[in-house]
Amino acid sequence: MAEGLQNIDESLIETNYDEVVDSFDNMNLKPELLRGIYAYGFERPSSIQQRAILPVIEGRDVIAQAQSGTGKTATFSISVLQKIDFSLKQCQALILAPTRELAQQIQKVVVALGDYLEVESHACIGGTVVRDDMMKLKSGVHCVVGTPGRVQDMIQRRALRTDCLKLFVLDEADEMLSRGFKEQIYDIFQLLPGSTQTVLLSATMPQDVLEVTTKFMRDPIRILVKKDELTLEGIKQFYIAVEKEEWKLDTLCDLYETVTITQAVIFCNTRRKVEWLTEQLQSREFTVSAMHGEMEQAGRDVVMKEFRSGSSRVLISTDLLARGIDVQQVSLVINYDLPASKENYIHRIGRGGRFGRKGVAINFVATDDVRMLREIEQFYSTQIDEMPMNVADLI
Repeated sequence: MAEGLQNIDESLIETNYDEVVDSFDNMNLKPELLRGIYAYGFERPSSIQQRAILPVIEGRDVIAQAQSGTGKTATFSISVLQKIDFSLKQCQALILAPTRELAQQIQKVVVALGDYLEVESHACIGGTVVRDDMMKLKSGVHCVVGTPGRVQDMIQRRALRTDCLKLFVLDEADEMLSRGFKEQIYDIFQLLPGSTQTVLLSATMPQDVLEVTTKFMRDPIRILVKKDELTLEGIKQFYIAVEKEEWKLDTLCDLYETVTITQAVIFCNTRRKVEWLTEQLQSREFTVSAMHGEMEQAGRDVVMKEFRSGSSRVLISTDLLARGIDVQQVSLVINYDLPASKENYIHRIGRGGRFGRKGVAINFVATDDVRMLREIEQFYSTQIDEMPMNVADLI
């Protein structure tokens, strides 16, 4: 599965930690954890795993930045599983993510990698029954993966005890520290033992977020990929000039046969646009499924399950999903709307071509969008070409 992991040119990595370990066998991991890593399909560590796992295991605070699809989740999951004392059935690691889908995705990786360790890990997310969470936490778990609101609630209700916590992990830290979560993260941090080790991971790390980290990190190891190198290798990026917004729908319908060769994600900027586009395509008898943040959790779960299994091939979504979807078969991403923020572009197109597979991103560009497209090109030092006629051959 992971043999194609992209490795980043050494010169593009800024770090204040020199040790690089290019084999899982040389990381002094528990034998059961090593078995779990190889059973999961990993063969050798990716660039970020070679650099970040060891300092976390050694107890250092770490800020790690790497592209989507390079194995960030496994980086902190392996570190967490190595550090947990499995003879103690108390929460020793807390992992926070901005969306429920991403938290569930991380939970699956932790459980899979920790299969031979018999890890008790619990996903603590909104949209589920509070009482069930409380019962599970009180029965004892080694690790909690969750979203900030529910986790804070569980700590305040004293269902989630933090006395034995060793490790606090923030995934997608840029999202967590620059949006509505910042106060919640601070509040949660205040409730943790003073000795707790902190690990931050993200694909983009804006300056204001780096400044915020000084408030709750001690002399962190920094492993940062230079911004210019963030565009994903192996993803071909194209645009289609549609001139007018109202012409996008017909353009998408023309593309539909190409789209269904593989699994595709189509991004829109608003929930209403997602619903509108889904209705339009379904009325033309195209099979699509949709997902956005206003949907009930049970509905979101069903949609993701169908998409993961391949029974649904085209998913229309808002940016909610840009960070939470990790479906290996996705090789086409369509930006029906260009993202409102340049940072989100990489999170969206990073859904395709994961683990070194080929991927294609197609951007619909109306006259009003041209400036944003140029800004994206400049921001990522990349070139987005007009879509060729043979795009189906590239997917």
